[in-house]
Amino acid sequence: MAATMKDIAKRTGLGLATISSYFNGGNVREKNRKKIEEAIEELHYEVNEVARGLKTNATKTIGVVIPELDMIFCTEIIIGMEDILRSHGYATIVCDCRTDKNLEKEAVEFLTRKRVDGIINMPVDAGGNHLKTFQRTGKPIVLIDRKIQGLSCDCVLVDNLKAAENAVELLVENGHRNIGIIAGPRDIYTAQERMAGYCKVLKKYDIPVQESLICHGDYTIQGGVKALETLIKKNPHMTAVFVTNYEMTMGAVIGVNELGIRIPEQLSLIGFDNLQFARACSPKLTVVAQPTEEIAREVARIMLERLGENKQEGCPEDYTIEKLQTDIFMGKSIGKIH
Repeated sequence: MAATMKDIAKRTGLGLATISSYFNGGNVREKNRKKIEEAIEELHYEVNEVARGLKTNATKTIGVVIPELDMIFCTEIIIGMEDILRSHGYATIVCDCRTDKNLEKEAVEFLTRKRVDGIINMPVDAGGNHLKTFQRTGKPIVLIDRKIQGLSCDCVLVDNLKAAENAVELLVENGHRNIGIIAGPRDIYTAQERMAGYCKVLKKYDIPVQESLICHGDYTIQGGVKALETLIKKNPHMTAVFVTNYEMTMGAVIGVNELGIRIPEQLSLIGFDNLQFARACSPKLTVVAQPTEEIAREVARIMLERLGENKQEGCPEDYTIEKLQTDIFMGKSIGKIH
């Protein structure tokens, strides 16, 4: 017969309340924790997670819904979050929605049926329709990287406006005026912010914003290749290009190599993310570096706080919006225009 919590209580001499607190992640004295863990090992006790979930309405699982699992930005954040959540007794269920709104909605519905304790989401649906049913459960939602207007929940963002400003200003300071941008999809919050930063700097220096120098990609490697080729074809006098995500940065580098363009002699380039890739390029790329480890820590911290505080629905005024800053990793991909 399988051991029960009563058996552990009998073996340790501790009360059921203390043992229950241990299994539910509560505060237990260190000496009592050791007794319980020794008894668990001796009795070969196994937690019935299903039964406990039905009793406590907590499954100790967090749902994570992301646009693309092969995006380095997503995977680095997931790895960091999982380590922290696991150390607090939470497992994660990761769903890749292939940047498809319908698949994203299906993923959230699946996680709702699994009765996850909270959802972490880098949203594809800018309207947030996929999250509204889950929000009615009163369980926490934390958004990564993208804010949804009208949805009251916690967000951890990067200051994308400032990130783009810093990158474009660096090009202008090096004498560039014909600066292209490989932007993201028009309906994505981060892409809108980075595009706004690009335009803001050009206007600051009285440089006309030319439509021919703007190309919207789809956050894929092939999208970066096509966008770079389009910009080169339309703008023979373009001296620099700013690429606004990692996958498109890799694509732009492929495009540059295939066209036989020399960096930075013929074209200066600033990319986004993945310092290892930037260092592997020749010459080393200058890139905007996002604080993925800090994002992961903040997302996990906020989720754990919400689960601990057991916040009730209807308190939008105390939701957290964290906005983190980026750095620029200086490589050798920017030439000076005299």
